[in-house]
Amino acid sequence: MKGKFIRQTVLPLIAAFIWGSAFVAQYLGSDAMPAYAFVTVRNFIAIWFLALIVLMFDIIRRRNPSFDENYVNDKKELWKGGLLCGVALGIAMNLQQFGIEGSGAGKSGFITTLYVAIIPILGLFLKKKQPLRVWIAVVISVIGLYLLCISDEFKMEISDIYLLGCALAFSIQMMLVSHFVQKVDAVRLSCLQFAVAAVVSAIFMIAFKQYPTLEMIKASIGPLLYTAILSSGVAYTLQIFAQRGTNIAIVSLIMCLESVFATLCGAVFLHEVMTLREYFGCIIMFSAIIISQIPSKKEVINQ
Repeated sequence: MKGKFIRQTVLPLIAAFIWGSAFVAQYLGSDAMPAYAFVTVRNFIAIWFLALIVLMFDIIRRRNPSFDENYVNDKKELWKGGLLCGVALGIAMNLQQFGIEGSGAGKSGFITTLYVAIIPILGLFLKKKQPLRVWIAVVISVIGLYLLCISDEFKMEISDIYLLGCALAFSIQMMLVSHFVQKVDAVRLSCLQFAVAAVVSAIFMIAFKQYPTLEMIKASIGPLLYTAILSSGVAYTLQIFAQRGTNIAIVSLIMCLESVFATLCGAVFLHEVMTLREYFGCIIMFSAIIISQIPSKKEVINQ
């Protein structure tokens, strides 16, 4: 039970903080490099980092066979999962970056994290019912996201449509991860999905002719390394571990706190001023997470 709590609560919370703080790095990196070029270079760096992690885990397993009792090595499912998760992730990351240019960070954060509502809805089509507390938490979190991210009149633009596509793609990626992580090695799945996402990003980069130069890479090396190693490498791997044998709807609720952390990090590192409305939105979102973690009578009895 303790292990499940760590996977379902602690790991996605760490991932959400890393993703939220990465918005600062992405903002700084966008000054020196076009969007699609930044995402492509970031993903290719992440592949090398994750490959080193895979190698390290293999060495540890050989020396200590009991290191990871849940380790599985179904190569067919790994390639299938890496391909499907990677395509969804690559599309999501690039649609988000494209949408940010037209919608701004606040609205983009709100629309992107609507995956918190899309996932349980998609789950209905897969006959995965959620307890009432999760639906209540989803509604509350969407309200909190709106207060946190939308400060003026909400108007739909073409860039918002891209962001809705991004939210849908992230939802599909999370559901695919939940399916395949039960069958394959989590770190290998993370590495392979970023290899595929890097190819997808490169296609976007070439299509829009946003080629990186050595000068651009040097100017944004800090943001590139932060987003590649921590956001892409560490956080997405934590996401995969978090979704092993846990409730994806609850995990997604915690991970959507990235909007809260993004706002807080923006205030600390970029000296952005938070309004009373944004603070209230943060409190509401944290309340939603607490509600989602309250066990039902049946779950208490089973414990």
